[in-house]
Amino acid sequence: MPSVKTSQIALIKNSEAHPTMRNPLLGKLVKATMLTVLPVVMIAGLTACNEDSSSPLPVADSEVATHYNQVTFIPAGSYVHGGFDESAAEIIAFHPETKHSFVVNAQNQKVDVLDVKDVNNLALLQSLDVSDIGSTVNSVAIHGDIVALAVQANIKTDNGHVVLFDAKTLERISSIEVGALPDMVTFTPDGSYLLVANEGEPDDDYRVDAEGSISIINMMDINRPIVKTATFTEFNSQKQSLINAGVRIFGKKSDGTPSSVAEDLEPEYIAVAKDGKTAYVSLQENNAIAKIDIASATVTDILPLGAKDHSKPNNALDVSNKDGSINITTWPIMGMYMPDAIATYAVGDKNYIVTANEGDAREWGDFNEEISFGDVQVDPAVFSKAACHDMDCGDKKALGKIDFTSVMGDSDNDGIYETLYSFGTRSFSIWDADDMSAPVYDSGSIMARYIADHYPDNFNASNDKNAMDNRSDNKGVEPEGVTIGRVGSQTIAFIGLERISSVMAFDVTDPKNVTLLGEINTRTFDDSKLAAAKAGTAAPNADGDLGPEGLVFITAEDSPSGKPLLMVGFEVSGTSRVFELDFAE
Repeated sequence: MPSVKTSQIALIKNSEAHPTMRNPLLGKLVKATMLTVLPVVMIAGLTACNEDSSSPLPVADSEVATHYNQVTFIPAGSYVHGGFDESAAEIIAFHPETKHSFVVNAQNQKVDVLDVKDVNNLALLQSLDVSDIGSTVNSVAIHGDIVALAVQANIKTDNGHVVLFDAKTLERISSIEVGALPDMVTFTPDGSYLLVANEGEPDDDYRVDAEGSISIINMMDINRPIVKTATFTEFNSQKQSLINAGVRIFGKKSDGTPSSVAEDLEPEYIAVAKDGKTAYVSLQENNAIAKIDIASATVTDILPLGAKDHSKPNNALDVSNKDGSINITTWPIMGMYMPDAIATYAVGDKNYIVTANEGDAREWGDFNEEISFGDVQVDPAVFSKAACHDMDCGDKKALGKIDFTSVMGDSDNDGIYETLYSFGTRSFSIWDADDMSAPVYDSGSIMARYIADHYPDNFNASNDKNAMDNRSDNKGVEPEGVTIGRVGSQTIAFIGLERISSVMAFDVTDPKNVTLLGEINTRTFDDSKLAAAKAGTAAPNADGDLGPEGLVFITAEDSPSGKPLLMVGFEVSGTSRVFELDFAE
C-alpha cells in the first residue's frame, strides 16, 4: 500500500486566498461523527462522463445546525483494471441496489463490473463487452436499473451507439444509434431522458470533420427508445457573430476548407438542471457552453466563457519548467477556461454550473494552433520587462516555454499580438446558469499554492513523471474532473487534478463563499516504483493512483459501508479506488 498524504491542511494565508474564498479551518484531523447523507443523483463521469449532479434536497432541522469544515479521505479498496497508461480505468458509475460499480476500461473495449459490497476488497464480477458494436467505450451512466454505455464507431467520424444493459442481470437490452464520437452519457434526474454528447472530432488527418451534436433519447419505453438530435446546423449562418462574441471557431480541414460551425463545435460534457428541462454542454476547444432545451431537442444558445487575467494576483501561476523553482506569480497573459467536466447544483431555484477548467489545444493532421512566445511578434508595451519581473518575456524562465493559441490575440490582424491566450486556467469556476458573462467564483491560484505548500519536491509533477516543475509550462495541476455530493445541508464539489493526481474537496454551498475542506493523494513519488510500473515489472499502481479521470460520489444511504464514499477512476495507473469520507466540524 502506498503511503498516503491525508487532508491535514495548512491554513492558506489571507494574502494568497481568493477574496471570495473563506480561509478553511485547517489543522489536526478529528475523527468525524458518523453522518447521515441525503441522497443525490449519482454522477458518472469524465473526459467523457458525469450524470447530472442534482439539486439540494430538503434538510432535517437537526442537520442544519452542523457545519463541516473538514473532510478526511480514507483510502479503502482498489482494483487494477489493466496496464500502466493504457486507459484501463476512466469513467465510473454506481448501482446502489446491487452495490456494483461500472468502470470504463477503454483499453479492452469493455466496462468492468466490480462488486463493492466490501469497500476494502473490490472484486471483478464480469465485463460488459461491446466490441461487436464499436471500437471504444467512452462513458457510462446509470439511472434506476438501466446502464448506458457510449460506444465509439470503428471509424470515429461515423455515427456511434449507446448500448443499454440491465444493471441487475447484466443482460444487454438494446443498442441505439447516436452521433459521431459519443463521448459522454447522462440521465435527466427523473431518468426520462438519456443525453449523449457527440463530440464529432475530425479524423486524424483532418480530412473529415464530423458534426458535433447532442442526442436526446426518450427512455419512457426502453424497448423502443425515441432519439432526437440537437444539432448546431442552424448556427452555421451565424459563424462570424459567434466568433465576434468570443466562441472559438477556427477549424480548417486539410484541403483548406474551413469547418462549419456545426463541424467545429465539439460537445464534451453534459450537466442537467434540477428540473430536467435544460442541459448545459461544455464545448471545450471552443471555450463555450451550449444550452439545450431537452423536450424539443434544440440548442437554444452558445455562450462564450471568455478568459481569466493572469496579471491579477489572485490568478497567479507558474509558467516555466526551466527555472527549477516554484514561482507562482503574475504574468501579462490571459487563460481560456476551456472546461472538460462540468456539473450542476442548485441553491433554491437558481442553477449553478461548476467547471473544471482543464484547457485543450486543437491539433489534427498538419493543423496545430499552439505557438510559443518566440513564434510571433508581440506588443512590446504589453510584454515589457517590467511586466515579466525584470526579465525578457521570451526568456525560458519567463514566458518562453508556455504555449499559446495562434487564433486569438491579434485583434487588428497586423501580425502583432496584443494579447496572448494560454490553455486552461488551472482552476475550477462556478457560474450562474442565467448569467455566464463572468464566474460567480473562481479558485484562482488556490490549487497551485496548496500543491506548492504540501508537495514542494514534486510541485507540478505529471501523472507519469515525478519530476518537480514538469507541468508548469503546460496547464499545471490540470483540473479535469468534477462531481457534486450533498452532505447534510452542504454541497461539496470534488475536483480531480489530472497531473499531480490529487482530489480536492470544496464546500460550494454558497457559490460566492467557497471553502477548501480537504485533499487526498496516494502517490509515493518514488522514481524506482514508477519506473517498475512503466516497465511492467510492478503493478501499474506501484507508485500510487495516477491520473484521476472519473469521479462519483456515493451517499451514506447507498454506501456499502454506511459512510459516504468517493470512487475515482485513475486513468494512468489503471485503477479504481474507493475513499471513505469522514466529515468533521
